[in-house]
Amino acid sequence: MINTFTGYRLIASDLPRSIDRIEAQPLVQRETAYYLENIGNVKSIDDLVGDDRLFRYAMKAHGLADMAYAKAFMVKALEGGIDDRESFANSLTDKRYRDFVATFNFARHGEATTIFEKTQQGTVDRYLRQTLEEDAGKTNEGVRLALYFDRKAADITSYYEVLGDPALSQVMRTALGFPPAFAQTDIDKQVALMQDRFDVADFQDPEAVDELLNRFTSLWEISNPSAGTQSPILALFGQPAEFGVSTDVLLTIAQMKR
Repeated sequence: MINTFTGYRLIASDLPRSIDRIEAQPLVQRETAYYLENIGNVKSIDDLVGDDRLFRYAMKAHGLADMAYAKAFMVKALEGGIDDRESFANSLTDKRYRDFVATFNFARHGEATTIFEKTQQGTVDRYLRQTLEEDAGKTNEGVRLALYFDRKAADITSYYEVLGDPALSQVMRTALGFPPAFAQTDIDKQVALMQDRFDVADFQDPEAVDELLNRFTSLWEISNPSAGTQSPILALFGQPAEFGVSTDVLLTIAQMKR
């Protein structure tokens, strides 16, 4: 069985080729062809959420597949746009929703929203990368974590962002050698200790991130000797941020139902 370090390096060393393999999957080909053929016909929020196949593709592309059922919630986010700092999407701690609204910004662009590259090929590119990570996680969640971290690293500007995302924080704790109990300590203390070992500015340095992920994949393998099989740590993928539904989102949905 390929270990975590090798599995990650095989994918990350040639991402275009890895993406090509995902794109060649029959199901991915069918869904992508349908999306590209039909997204240009979408002229409103109702059009987007009304075509379940298109909507689910777009949601998965933004890491929101688990929220595809919450159409009323997403309509509210889309209707408010992102230009107003107090808009619904901007008020959510989970940045995925703002990202989705930024792509499908009907509040700003109206009927022209789907003519842009980011709503067409840009969304397809996101979908392929998301599928690549999910497929990797089916056999080794450590590889998925590493791929996810690699994708997100350049946008990290604060350790509070890291600690707000259980997948990112798991990678950092493992790579820096902190025990699981470290996650229960005061958040400001966690930030200080992490900052002392890895400067936030280095998240924009590909070489520094690569070295960090080499440490993570090696240490992950040591602490997860059965990394190639499913384990309880997969609960990470059902938690807030990219892999699940955040608490504020669940609360909002409950209030909308009432």
